[in-house]
Amino acid sequence: MPTYEYECQKCGHIFELSQSIKAAPVKKCPKCKADSAKRLISAGGGFILKGRGFYATDYKKSKHSLPKCDNAGKKSDCSSCPGAH
Repeated sequence: MPTYEYECQKCGHIFELSQSIKAAPVKKCPKCKADSAKRLISAGGGFILKGRGFYATDYKKSKHSLPKCDNAGKKSDCSSCPGAH
């Protein structure tokens, strides 16, 4: 269920409310009880990953993850060496 943000036009109170998409906008302010609440337009919550196993580095290759080689810079058969010919 989406969360909507409202602002009371009378007292200025801002509040959030979880509602169905099909539900009509709320008019009553929970603070002053006036029928002057208006639904605000917001950017939304965005994309959120929750739980274990989601990391920014999961699929990122870095130069630090290359295998080490003692023959770096010399002629060798090691294809993982940065200086392999």
